[in-house]
Amino acid sequence: MSPPNGHKSLWLVLLFGMGVMAKSLNCPVKCTCQYLEVNCTGQQLQDFPTTIPLDTRQLILATNNISYLPSVELNFLSDLVYLDCRENAISEDLDFAFISLNKLIYLDLSFNNLTRVTFTTFSQLSSLVVLKISDNPNLVEIEKDSFANNTWLRHLDVSRTGLTFLDISIVKDLPNLKSLGLSENLWNCNCSFLEGFFCVSSTDPENISCYSPAALHGWSMPGVESKLHYTCLLHLHDTDYAFLGLIGFCIFSAGTVAAWLAGMCVVLYEFHTTRGGNDEDEDEDEESSASSAKHPEDADGYQSCFLFCIHLLPSPSVKSTAC
Repeated sequence: MSPPNGHKSLWLVLLFGMGVMAKSLNCPVKCTCQYLEVNCTGQQLQDFPTTIPLDTRQLILATNNISYLPSVELNFLSDLVYLDCRENAISEDLDFAFISLNKLIYLDLSFNNLTRVTFTTFSQLSSLVVLKISDNPNLVEIEKDSFANNTWLRHLDVSRTGLTFLDISIVKDLPNLKSLGLSENLWNCNCSFLEGFFCVSSTDPENISCYSPAALHGWSMPGVESKLHYTCLLHLHDTDYAFLGLIGFCIFSAGTVAAWLAGMCVVLYEFHTTRGGNDEDEDEDEESSASSAKHPEDADGYQSCFLFCIHLLPSPSVKSTAC
């Protein structure tokens, strides 16, 4: 009975050794691998590591010198749900870099050299909940509709970047957004910025300050709130007064022209009405003349009767009761 048991134990040892060897072969150099997790933090890596297990769920590449995320190698990791790339030197265009990562929930790209975010940068990350792109000093533009497909996004951090303006539609396209990091940027505090700021709750409103206009330079957001409300909702600028004056002039001009046209219509109507009555009188006179011309014997009879009645009348000096 002992030999079979000895062979069984040997097979178990071999299988365990093969599993350990396979695990060590699949784990990238200078990285540590646990169950579904690869951690390469602080290893001074210059390139994206290869031989990452395809079933990896959590990949941590923080604090390295990686400047590029290869889309081919990265998109082999279709089960990835957590990707931490903070504190690297990523500056290349990230468009189409995350095509197959539709399960990704957490993405940290803070402390890098990103310059812009477009619609195709994160458009495939439909399950994304947390996105950190803070501390990218060269990030100066986030295009409109950049997060249109990230409707599950709940936390967005763009603090300490080169942004001066954030389109209000970016915030309105995120119905589940609960936290928006905007602190320590050179914000242009205009009316649209005010509207976007109050759509969601900021993580640190005390550290959100205005860089422009000059009248609000250095003001923190809680202090500038009332002034922006007055400027945007109550106060009228010179251009507003000019616009109102132009509207009033247009209304006055339109009323004057309408009154002139109405008066002209009345005059023309009366003119045509009077002219029509004169024409009818002339027609009646013409008809009477024509009927007299047609029956001259009737006219002679009327004249004879008239003369006869005159002879019957008494003279003014003679009193008579005959007639």
